[in-house]
Amino acid sequence: MQRQQFQQILNDLLQPERIKDFCPNGLQVQGSATIRKIVTGVTASQALLDAAVAHGADTILVHHGYFWKNEPYNITGMKYQRIKTLIDNNINLFAYHLPLDIHETLGNNAQLAKRLNINITGPLEQGNPVSVSMQGEFAKEMSAADLNEQISTSLERASLHIPASSNKPIKTVAWCTGGGQGYLELAAEQGIDAFITGEVSEQTTHIAREMDIHFFAAGHHATERYGIKALGEYLHQQHQLDVQFIDVDNPV
Repeated sequence: MQRQQFQQILNDLLQPERIKDFCPNGLQVQGSATIRKIVTGVTASQALLDAAVAHGADTILVHHGYFWKNEPYNITGMKYQRIKTLIDNNINLFAYHLPLDIHETLGNNAQLAKRLNINITGPLEQGNPVSVSMQGEFAKEMSAADLNEQISTSLERASLHIPASSNKPIKTVAWCTGGGQGYLELAAEQGIDAFITGEVSEQTTHIAREMDIHFFAAGHHATERYGIKALGEYLHQQHQLDVQFIDVDNPV
């Protein structure tokens, strides 16, 4: 497949123009004009780049790419080495950040809901069709301890649980993969029982306790493995592309 056709497929699917982002979505570093072997991963780290080279890939597709808002413009040090690896090996780098978070079926939020058996009921940000945080409910109430065990088992990473002050059972839930702890207060204001995300901040503990909402942090990387993996599987199934997902371990 030609590079331009591949990018059009991704843009038609993920519609990056729908949402304002902190980085460019799409082709970030140009490589081979013909795409034959694709490696997918969460972040375009040096470890993922080296693995892609070892696997003979001509294209890398990730959730976390480069050129973030407010980062230095200089191409030196770590950034230089990463970009040099791509150019020296004629590898394309494609990245989709928020468009991949919010996609209705392949997105990180949708895939997390699927793994945790959450019935999606709508956006957490009322009236916002591209809300980065979602809400839903479980088929039946469960204890916070049971949900924490389910999250940890499903994501293969120990989840941090900050209990609601009442330690109430959980039926309704909101979530945002990655660094979504800033949505906790909005979830609490809507009377939701629990909130799940990847990261945690110091103030999160106090918000959870004082607003009586369970909080679970299961890791930025762990909660965002599944969108990019699902996207690669879609490209293989629908377009017969050779795609391999590589999970570079990250405890955060």
